[in-house]
Amino acid sequence: MASEVARPENAPQHCPGTESEEAGKASACAGCPNQQICSTAPKGPDPGIALVKDRLEAVQYKILILSGKGGVGKSTVTGLLSRALAKSDSEKNVAVLDIDICGPSQPRVMGVVDEQVHQSGSGWSPVYVDDNLSVMSIGFLLGSPDDAIIWRGPKKNGMIKQFLSEVDWGKLDYLLIDTPPGTSDEHLSAVTYLSQANLTGAVIVTTPQEVALLDVRKEIDFCRKTKINILGVVENMSEFICPCCQKSSQIFKANTGGAEKMCQDLNVPFLGSLPLDPKVAKSCDNANDCFEEISDSPVLTALENIVKNLTAKCNEK
Repeated sequence: MASEVARPENAPQHCPGTESEEAGKASACAGCPNQQICSTAPKGPDPGIALVKDRLEAVQYKILILSGKGGVGKSTVTGLLSRALAKSDSEKNVAVLDIDICGPSQPRVMGVVDEQVHQSGSGWSPVYVDDNLSVMSIGFLLGSPDDAIIWRGPKKNGMIKQFLSEVDWGKLDYLLIDTPPGTSDEHLSAVTYLSQANLTGAVIVTTPQEVALLDVRKEIDFCRKTKINILGVVENMSEFICPCCQKSSQIFKANTGGAEKMCQDLNVPFLGSLPLDPKVAKSCDNANDCFEEISDSPVLTALENIVKNLTAKCNEK
């Protein structure tokens, strides 16, 4: 798999991969803008893989949070899951790693947008949200939240390598890795660097409508091709909860049965559904802890069930 996932940005379809002895020399390399770089670069396994393995040895469960399409609430679900896991047992240590390089959302979602990262001899120190909940994101390294990250694939991949190998998490029970939508450079880099780190698996977030499920099927195929264990699918925004009367209604109609039916068809675990509660959305936008602010929300009740199912899947691993 290494030669496949180490393909450079804009590589031709039959790219031999940067670790191959044929890198930059094969017929498929003709015309590739990276041909000269690949032909002269050192070959062999990326030493970063071993560094990541050593750094994450004290992390029990390492979970990728994926989505096929943007806008399904993946980052919000990641933040809610991390808070729910941390609050379910104060003895458990939970962390979130935000590798959505161009759209880092976790500093805002977790309510630590004004914090800064500190570096010591043991590496970068994550930002603590609670005593047992921490987060790391490139958002902490920007001069302003409005600064754009305009990087090509190799630079983004280098940043992901740094996050995985240089953050001093300490001993963790859960590390949730928030990824960008799709199946692109960031995902391939994460899979490569975690290939020897005993990755627990992936949670895939979707919404009920078919246009989102189409892309989630591709995400499931990506996991199977890269041999990532699928812990389950979370259906977000399954219904809308009116903030006035508390009645529910469907905004994204599940014309084909929604995520649960798709999971049955593809033999994938279904972890549960989360309703859309405007009060929770507002709480996250305002960088507040919705567990303290609106503890009676049906979203939090649904989260309890999802966390129960997720922890059971992790324990099976």
